Amino acid sequence: MFSLETLDVMLAIKEAELIDELIITLLATPQLQVFFEKFPRLKRALTKDLPEWRFRLQQRIHDTPVPQGLAKEFYLYQHCQQSSASTFNTELESTVVQLEQLNSPFATEARSLTDNISTANHRGPNSSFHGLFMQRWRLNITFQTVTLHHQLLEQEQEQLQNELEQRLELSGELSPLLVENDGAAGRLWDMSKGKRQRGDYQSLVRYGTFLQQQPELQQLAEQLGRSQTAKANPHEETILEPHRLMVREPATVPEEVNGIHHSDDIMRLLPSELATIGIAELEFEFYRRLLEKRLMTYQLHGDVWREKEVMRPVVYQQQEPQPRGPFVVCVDTSGSMGGFNEQCAKAFCVALLRIALADNRRCYIMLFASEVIHYELTSASGLDQAMRFLGQHFRGGTDLSACLSATLDKLATPEWQDADAVIISDFIAQRLPDEIQQRVKQQQTQYRHRFHALAMSHYGKPAIMRIFDHIWRFDTGMKSRVQRRWKR
Repeated sequence: MFSLETLDVMLAIKEAELIDELIITLLATPQLQVFFEKFPRLKRALTKDLPEWRFRLQQRIHDTPVPQGLAKEFYLYQHCQQSSASTFNTELESTVVQLEQLNSPFATEARSLTDNISTANHRGPNSSFHGLFMQRWRLNITFQTVTLHHQLLEQEQEQLQNELEQRLELSGELSPLLVENDGAAGRLWDMSKGKRQRGDYQSLVRYGTFLQQQPELQQLAEQLGRSQTAKANPHEETILEPHRLMVREPATVPEEVNGIHHSDDIMRLLPSELATIGIAELEFEFYRRLLEKRLMTYQLHGDVWREKEVMRPVVYQQQEPQPRGPFVVCVDTSGSMGGFNEQCAKAFCVALLRIALADNRRCYIMLFASEVIHYELTSASGLDQAMRFLGQHFRGGTDLSACLSATLDKLATPEWQDADAVIISDFIAQRLPDEIQQRVKQQQTQYRHRFHALAMSHYGKPAIMRIFDHIWRFDTGMKSRVQRRWKR
């Protein structure tokens, strides 16, 4: 038994053209065109999957065996094709009978051709009939093969279309919430693989809507995500550089006569002064007044600008791009974090997920209570993990030291060396052990890790929050909530 791919090669059927035709037909459906007009970024993300679709369809064709009846007919066709004209004429009746036994679509036409040639030519079939018979038979086998291709591709098209509709529905719902640029659209599209019911991802939509109702929380997430721009090198270098500037100086060429004054400027003498030079009795008097700068001369008014080059000191600082590493987010799931605090904490994680998708970063969530639970929201199964995380309820106790210990262990691994640690809590907890505080300080100084705190209560203990590089405050008390709502 041979595969459909082998039959394609023998019959010179171009399966790639059939696959491309199917994909073009699928992408040209009106529903997809309307969707792509609404979400153009998702269209660009979808086109990246086209090579994978082609490979998937080709693999289906390669792995599909040829039906037994068609395989036997093709073997019979090859036997007749390799036979001489005399052998073919001798075995013609037997060949037609075998075609009828195989229920071949060519059997009726083969019987008709045999009867017609026997009636027209009493001597039986000739060489030209052999060529005509084999040509008609080949066309029929090719038609059967192409029909089989269409049946397989229609099954794959239906399956692919159902999968595509589910992913488009999911991506369309989550695109306004999580997509900020083309990179985020591509990552969301990759994460949308898999079968999900509509109600599965409604929790993401619900918390996205809640986040839009709390713009201050969204702004905090954006500030935290964009806070690492550049860091200055502590070694500064000061050098002198030439600097050009315009300076004002007295005019050296006549511009405007403003009056008469005493000076020694021979070029601007009055005619009466010049006359004394020609009188012998007054010549010595002229030179005396010249030395005393008491000659009567024209006074010019005005000044000019010219460019002058001066040296000035310039201080150079090396600016190194600060790496935008992944997020390691620890969420307090104690009983005091329930209710509105829980909603804000989960919505803040959704906001960080949006930033992580846009900046091609990773987002890792750890819930700490009696035990540490892990979720990576930007993995291939990130949407499923995000849904499980949003379905958790905060009813445990506060164990901040266990959370920080797990975070420090995570940061010690090579793939998380540039991570930002974010702790979301009301920080109403026990004092941190000295060992944990020293480990945090070591990570900050030696590895330049950044530790952020999102404080959801103004009752947090200052001794605990002192270890963080940045503290982002979002008070969830009733008074603060009313004030924020009033400002909006």
